[in-house]
Amino acid sequence: MSRIPMPFHAEDIGACARSLRSQLQQAETTPSHLELMNMLARAAGFRNFQHYRADCVARLKLAQPVPQAAEPAVDYVRIRRMCRYFDAQGRLIRWPGKFSHREPCLWVIWSRLSPGAVLNEAGINEALAALHLFEDHALLRRQLCDLRMMERSRDCREYRRIERRPSPEALELIRQVRAAQATASH
Repeated sequence: MSRIPMPFHAEDIGACARSLRSQLQQAETTPSHLELMNMLARAAGFRNFQHYRADCVARLKLAQPVPQAAEPAVDYVRIRRMCRYFDAQGRLIRWPGKFSHREPCLWVIWSRLSPGAVLNEAGINEALAALHLFEDHALLRRQLCDLRMMERSRDCREYRRIERRPSPEALELIRQVRAAQATASH
């Protein structure tokens, strides 16, 4: 096992000295190296040296930065397929049959809701009705709430968009739908 640096720290030097003195007085002979390390660890508030070492190792691991996972690559073929769910004005034409296509499409809807706006049920229904063509705003409202993209009050009177970062795939779909919408408007 490789040596790791284990700095010694005691919250109260007086209490540490009293504990160490008491332990040394109780010792019948001169303590060995290990016994002295256990005494020091106990004086600092640990059960023994092994407990102290485990604490030092844990502190070192917690201090190290957590490696960031690489973001998954965007599948542009899949994005192109999902773009077919939207018309030239960026409205959702039909509810995706594939479960894996639903969430990215909902992110597009989410991106077009006003951030920070608090809407009543009629207001959110009107906003969602303008963003799709298959006339089921209740489905969209429920799915947005279930996927934590939107929150509603307990009495279902207030709805607001939850600010989160969409997945890389959803961000790309949002970009593509906006680009198609901008192209169609020119």
